[in-house]
Amino acid sequence: MIPTRDDAWALLTEYTAGDSLRKHALAVEAAVGGYARMFGEDEAEWGIVGLIHDFDYERWPDPNNHPFRGCEILRERGFPEHLIRAILSHADYSGVARESRLEHTLFACDEMAGFVTAASLVRPSKSVLDLEARSVKKRMKDKAFARAVSRDDLRQGAVEIGLPLDEHITNVILFMREHASILGLRGSL
Repeated sequence: MIPTRDDAWALLTEYTAGDSLRKHALAVEAAVGGYARMFGEDEAEWGIVGLIHDFDYERWPDPNNHPFRGCEILRERGFPEHLIRAILSHADYSGVARESRLEHTLFACDEMAGFVTAASLVRPSKSVLDLEARSVKKRMKDKAFARAVSRDDLRQGAVEIGLPLDEHITNVILFMREHASILGLRGSL
């Protein structure tokens, strides 16, 4: 059974109360779904994976539990194994190697969506609508900016989906622009 987007949203909101983690989930949904369109894949299914990839993080943020606890819940609720595997694979420490295009795309979009959000919010406009890849790359060089985000992971994500870093950044920005209002990234524009 492939869950509906409403099922996925209900699951996310059941386990995640924080607005910033919910917006992160929506940003990753937008990016992964955008790549699904680009790659000719199932946008709804891929978007659901992006939406729920961190649904358990607020309750169990440590690597001994996330994403393992969430994947147990997904199995109990009848989510398909290939979706669960994709979620497991986004955490390097899970021991699940990324193999499918969906798995590589989730990894590529997870940290990049967060970084693009951070880069948007420090702009004078506080908007993704006027953000460009060169600005994101400049922020990547600043080790103090969004210091928790691994720059190696940002670069590795682009490698895993077979795109130059600039193109990947641009794609994620464009996919997130489509949902700027819901992501809280319309800013003053």
